[in-house]
Amino acid sequence: MQLNLKRPIVFFDLETTGINVVTDRIVEIAYLKIFPDGKEEEKTQRINPEMPIPAESTAVHGISDEDVKDKPTFKEFAKIFSKVLEGSDIGGFNSNKFDIPLLAEEFLRADVDFDFMKRRFIDVQVIFHKMERRTLSAAYKFYCGKELEGAHGAAADTKATYEVLKSQLDMYQDIDFEDNNGKVSKPIVNDINALAEFSSHNQNVDFAGRIIYNEKGVEVFNFGKYKGVPVTQVFEKDPGYYGWILNSEFPLYTKKILTQIKLRGMQK
Repeated sequence: MQLNLKRPIVFFDLETTGINVVTDRIVEIAYLKIFPDGKEEEKTQRINPEMPIPAESTAVHGISDEDVKDKPTFKEFAKIFSKVLEGSDIGGFNSNKFDIPLLAEEFLRADVDFDFMKRRFIDVQVIFHKMERRTLSAAYKFYCGKELEGAHGAAADTKATYEVLKSQLDMYQDIDFEDNNGKVSKPIVNDINALAEFSSHNQNVDFAGRIIYNEKGVEVFNFGKYKGVPVTQVFEKDPGYYGWILNSEFPLYTKKILTQIKLRGMQK
């Protein structure tokens, strides 16, 4: 089943120096942009991470320091990729927990102010895990009936993710799903808004889940001594907490969101 699109969607995959969103860097980006008229645009770009690539990471994706030494840095590529994403929704496999948070960090380090909140995120892994619970290679075999050649290569993983989503639409369009609260619905429909809602795990305000919306739609901390307490209330009661977060090893995007909340409070 082809996607029912009102605007483009960009499926992308990152290969990186490791799995720490705060400290690791991108070494390869592959994207597949699907337009509402069915046109497809794809590209793979190696990136110089400006740090050594650990041997254990090279063993996974096959990219070494030698492969990227003459490639552009992310700062040099950031504006190009932001234009690819502009006006589009975003899709990936485990993208909500890893690729999008890491990309947000890289954009901030490159001084590119990209507004992720204007996008809808489709995480094919979340749909897969909720309905079947496995990995991308297994998902590709299960849904598409084919072996995934070149697994852990960004281009192969990106294209496989797009194909898996189309097959999920075919397989689950008439199936009811019961969530943890007993609510029954048909979430696997050819609609980006419904897919984005279903492929989201939680009510995160930031990508790392350090700040979430409570049942009243208020931003609250989701960690530490102020877990469950509204952010604005903490800033009024303990002004130094904001400074502590800014000077600690939290994701840049989390710091950005907290700064926005703090500035919003000061304008009242």
